[in-house]
Amino acid sequence: MAKVPEASSERPAWIRRWAQENARVLFATLGRLCREPVSTLLTAAVIGITLALPAALHVLAQNVSAISYSWEGTLQASLFLKDSVSPERGRELVQSLQGRPGIARASYISREQSLVEFRELSGFGEALDLLTDNPLPAVIVVTPQRELAQAQVSRLIDELARLPEVEVAKLDQKWLERLYAILAIIQRAVLIISALLALAVVVTVGNTIRLDIENRRDEIIVMKLIGAPDGFIRRPFMYTGVWYGVFGGLIAWLLVNLALKALAGPARNLAGLYESSFKLSSLSWEAGFIMLGAGVVLGGLGSAWTVGRHLSRYEPG
Repeated sequence: MAKVPEASSERPAWIRRWAQENARVLFATLGRLCREPVSTLLTAAVIGITLALPAALHVLAQNVSAISYSWEGTLQASLFLKDSVSPERGRELVQSLQGRPGIARASYISREQSLVEFRELSGFGEALDLLTDNPLPAVIVVTPQRELAQAQVSRLIDELARLPEVEVAKLDQKWLERLYAILAIIQRAVLIISALLALAVVVTVGNTIRLDIENRRDEIIVMKLIGAPDGFIRRPFMYTGVWYGVFGGLIAWLLVNLALKALAGPARNLAGLYESSFKLSSLSWEAGFIMLGAGVVLGGLGSAWTVGRHLSRYEPG
């Protein structure tokens, strides 16, 4: 009965020793990097710039999407009503459409309003005076919700076209298809560039750790002579790569935010020229943490790859 508490007390002690050893090596490698600020900063800056590029492209894609999905007056469906539909029924239909899922806004344009607008915009006012009857139908202008996907917008327009009061439903479908095609290309380009730059981070960290291993060659051989396990020898190099990833992620976060602040003013002025309330969106906290985590993971991968390839070469002989 007395052996159970001894076994249970040994396990927490082992875990505590393991945590203390890892914490010691973690902060020891940090201190070693801080004693070489110039080389550490240069390596971290290279990693930071490399991480900042895909992050900046991601933010750019988000802002392009926000601009493209600003459908106020751009992506609208026109429901041309039948001549038999009265203005009262047309306004009732607008009220019912405004509460329909997928529709952000609906407005009614009477036949008289359509004629006035056509007269003002077309320049055929004198020709219209010759007509005895108003040839233009009443129209309901429907604005789809901005978060709808392409298939959802198409399905919504098909449903509206089948309403008994609607004669024809029109939507600039080609413009919509071009919009989604452009956004798909941008998103695919961001993924490809991110993968290539992630590989560049792994190679950068790996090359830096390789030079560090070569500089500490004698120290590694001595540790192997006294029987140090491989895990003990690997650990400082692994944490060095992790620290490079942390520093690179912080520099990338700083660079992206500085770039966005520098572009915020010109973007606001350009939006004002188009009478738009668009504002350049910044890097979210979630994206910042993902970028920092990516730096840590890539730094660790670069270290593990290099340590596994080069550490076995140094054997006491």
